[in-house]
Amino acid sequence: MAVTHPALKKENVAVITGAASGIGLAAAREFARMGLSVVLADLEGDRLSDACREVAALHEDGETDVVAIGTDVSRPDEVAALERAVLQRFGRVHVLMNNAGISPGSSIFGPQSNWDSTFAVNLLGVIHGTQTFGPAMIAHGEPALIINTGSKQGITTPPGNPAYNVAKAGVKAFTEALQHELRNTPNCRVSAHLLIPGFVFTSLTKGDRTEKPAGAWTPEQTVEFMLTSLERGDFYILCPDNDVDRATDERRMLWAIGDIIENRPPLSRWHPDFAEASKEFISKR
Repeated sequence: MAVTHPALKKENVAVITGAASGIGLAAAREFARMGLSVVLADLEGDRLSDACREVAALHEDGETDVVAIGTDVSRPDEVAALERAVLQRFGRVHVLMNNAGISPGSSIFGPQSNWDSTFAVNLLGVIHGTQTFGPAMIAHGEPALIINTGSKQGITTPPGNPAYNVAKAGVKAFTEALQHELRNTPNCRVSAHLLIPGFVFTSLTKGDRTEKPAGAWTPEQTVEFMLTSLERGDFYILCPDNDVDRATDERRMLWAIGDIIENRPPLSRWHPDFAEASKEFISKR
């Protein structure tokens, strides 16, 4: 697909975390097809090596312009080492996609280790990546993008996995603050964007399923939508899927913020006294 965003041009450099699978790998493939140099960052292992070979095969100079660097984004020292390696090899970064994520599951009174690991990767990984790469991206003065992967669960916060919801709500708040900071930085040509996927069939969401559910999008569809949204300059990249269109998402989000405005119980969409009212509200588009 043709993309006109000035940061996404041939020979520019993209760094993607969580690049060994899912949305991150789909983005790496697309950036390679576009001629960008691509750095795939993920946990060291066969998945990352295989992903790098796959992406390199799509790039005309894949042997030199596509690399994999094992990185644990929960560790600031490893993210700093990633940046040093990228700058030493390519000189500068034009696209940073903080996409790494995990979902070990959680409950309010469940194991603390699940909360710690979810926060460390899903929220602190985004912060570490931004704080490490951002200053040099601003300093080089060329058009650049920081894309942080959030979630609709960080906006409507449905019951079932509170640690994930809290982390993704944090990504939303952080990325909003980041864009405010960037647009108020003199001569800054870096913009931030919040990717909000719908139901995407990835290793994070598939569970025991071996085939994509009809309602889910593929990672490739999500990346295509992301690129189109970046062309428009969208900050909130709110992705639909095959089951939920944008109008439904908007009504769900309006109902969620209405809990505060109307002084309803929290998560009233799932409260027996408000479940029918919420369904009726959401159905009106």
